[in-house]
Amino acid sequence: MTYEITTTWDSLPVNHDPVTFKMSPGDGGLKLEVFAPFWDSPAAPDGPPGKPFPHLWNYEVVEAMFLSDDSSFLKDNYLEVELCPHGQQLVLFLHGESQSFKQQLPLSFNATITGNKWYGVALLPWAYFPPNINKVNLYAIHGEGADRVYESLYPVPQKDLAPGQKANFHLLQYFQDFCLQSIMGKGWVQPECSDLWAGKC
Repeated sequence: MTYEITTTWDSLPVNHDPVTFKMSPGDGGLKLEVFAPFWDSPAAPDGPPGKPFPHLWNYEVVEAMFLSDDSSFLKDNYLEVELCPHGQQLVLFLHGESQSFKQQLPLSFNATITGNKWYGVALLPWAYFPPNINKVNLYAIHGEGADRVYESLYPVPQKDLAPGQKANFHLLQYFQDFCLQSIMGKGWVQPECSDLWAGKC
């Protein structure tokens, strides 16, 4: 399954090659690959590659968010995964819009920069996913100050924008349908709620 980000957060077209996400079966989880332009802006985070880095969203980063809004469980559980071209990563568990209750979990992630492009590959363990994932959104951020750019696979429609509205990647109403079986196969069943989500499922 491949997705390309071709719009900014507010539904304008991007003016560069799109950030591409590829999802496929992995060993004990979902394999997530990223093919993206490398902007080198902002500078790299001051943290070791492969390790969690707090507030990674303030740097050059791509993000994947996997949401369960299935009413048979507690609604609005979602997994957020942030990946940086310099190799840092950040995993967050959220229950309710922007309400993180667990973060900086370990993650198998490697990134390689080649000229003005970068490639990253991560393995997202099934234990990190809340049960019954059925929505997704994908994002990319780069630049600094007034030149900061926020991009979204499923953006806020122009008709919904309020005067002065800023980018917000946690507007869950704009996430779109997503089916893990389309990646893993029709007979595949998502593992039950892991202990990491105890009390939230």
